[in-house]
Amino acid sequence: MEAPHIPAPSVRITVNSPEQMGELGLRLAKILRAGDLVMLNGELGAGKTTLTRGLGAGLGVRGAVTSPTFVIARVHPSLGDGPPLVHVDAYRLGGGLDEMEDLDLDVSLPESVIVVEWGEGKVEELTDDRLHVVIHREEGLGSPLLERSRELGEATSDVRTVTLTGLGARWAGVDLESLAA
Repeated sequence: MEAPHIPAPSVRITVNSPEQMGELGLRLAKILRAGDLVMLNGELGAGKTTLTRGLGAGLGVRGAVTSPTFVIARVHPSLGDGPPLVHVDAYRLGGGLDEMEDLDLDVSLPESVIVVEWGEGKVEELTDDRLHVVIHREEGLGSPLLERSRELGEATSDVRTVTLTGLGARWAGVDLESLAA
């Protein structure tokens, strides 16, 4: 018997600056809990680490949240009673979950919030319940967001569209629209 289809909640948010990206991370941290997997995707320089830095601040974890590109994964313990943040950069990893097995993400997942940059096609097997976050940098003449930003006198190089999509039962009742506030 096939499992019932659970609609995936989704929201698209325009972010106009690195500060706003960090603030989005702060808001997102309020709805995250131990056991959550967040997959971040977007081109180089899109703001994945900036978003994660806001998440870390919102979760109240220890240590500066920086890109883990060369160490692949960093664990930031909670300074309070919240879950630790495990921040992974899978950019240089070519294979799927097999290549990431040494990181023991499956062991860390139940008690941590795990954020994986460049995780698409690599960590989906960890859990059916995950939050996909895609950050798209708005570029090019004629982009409606860039045109609107120019009208408002905002810096256009920092404009991003962030799409958050919750997959699985964990995200079925979560109001992702509240993140746009």
